[in-house]
Amino acid sequence: MSKDTCTVKKTFITYDESIEILNNLTLKEKNTKKLFISDALGYILAQDIVAQHNSPEFPTSAMDGYAFKYEDINLGSLQIIDYNPAGSIVSSEVVAGTCIKTFTGSLMPKGSDTLIPIENVTVQDDMIIINEEVPFAYATRKVGENYAKDEVLIKKGSKIDFAQIGVMASLNIIQVEVYEKTTITVASTGSEILDLGDTQINDSQIRSSNHLTLEAIAKKYGANVNQKGVVKDDKQSILNLIKNSLDSSDIVVTTGGVSVGDYDFVKDIIKDELGATVLFQGVLIKPGQHIIVAKKDNKFIVGLPGFAYSSTVTFILYVLPLLFKLQSSKEKLKIVEANIKSSFSKKGNKTTFTAVNLTLSDGQYYCDFDGKKNGTSAILTNLLGNSGLLICSQGEQSYTMGDKVKVLKI
Repeated sequence: MSKDTCTVKKTFITYDESIEILNNLTLKEKNTKKLFISDALGYILAQDIVAQHNSPEFPTSAMDGYAFKYEDINLGSLQIIDYNPAGSIVSSEVVAGTCIKTFTGSLMPKGSDTLIPIENVTVQDDMIIINEEVPFAYATRKVGENYAKDEVLIKKGSKIDFAQIGVMASLNIIQVEVYEKTTITVASTGSEILDLGDTQINDSQIRSSNHLTLEAIAKKYGANVNQKGVVKDDKQSILNLIKNSLDSSDIVVTTGGVSVGDYDFVKDIIKDELGATVLFQGVLIKPGQHIIVAKKDNKFIVGLPGFAYSSTVTFILYVLPLLFKLQSSKEKLKIVEANIKSSFSKKGNKTTFTAVNLTLSDGQYYCDFDGKKNGTSAILTNLLGNSGLLICSQGEQSYTMGDKVKVLKI
């Protein structure tokens, strides 16, 4: 073992230690802006959404039927004294032995406390015959059933989806304050790799997918992306890429050039040329042990491995948590407990992230390795389908069929 290799290995930290470093970061809160609510889809809320009124504000019918006093349920028949369409307020009041025909969304008439559906009665002239009884307060929405005045309905830091837009619309919120989106620059480094459309001129060249895969993940989670494509293994080119990208990005992500080879420049540029603070370099994980994460001012530089599976997994493990933190989002990586359907063992003393099939059946998650290929950290096809990442922590070596395991949902 060379002296240089020993030096590198001394810097390795555990996976838990690396995540603790990210969790303990204190960041300046991003700027905010106001958007029309339907334009805010995918953004992170920069304010609590608080109900200004009860919903409903008055007892309301949940079905088409007849509003009456429940104490009259045993009378067998009731007189219809009025009609109560939605959007109007009926002046009549329900008294003993009477009912008012009431429609879905209508306010319950004064004096009534229960609604019997039209399917449960027979109408004869101005009377209803009760064929099937209902319990007290049936089909009657109580005050505040949907939400109560002053209730925090959507918390600051929540991601805006269709339900959030619908709730805000019901509150007559026209514009909402959101955090500006985080911008991520992605690039693949390597003189042996080709971008889309490049012509292969020798057998040693390979087609890069990393920068496009990472762009897709970043966009899926709400980031803006500056795509820089493929950058050759030239120290000045990589330096210029990172320096220029820091001016317009919150996170700069490169793949390749972080190992210990003669042409692996990224780690040296980050440490020696940019004056960035290295948060960690080298983590006891598989894949991706040579990852480097650095901070410059309120921005980050992340150097990921070059193999496709490695760069994808480490992007999920490290860049996504940074993205969530920068956007003041409450989002977290989704880890579930699953029953493993076959045995599993690992080599070495690292935390491993192994591709599995993840299924849900009768409320339980299950994972298996059917169709997953063994080999290097370049097999991106292992993430096709309904996949997850089996997490085998540093202190664990194997699982047997039926064991409960942790799986990161992708």
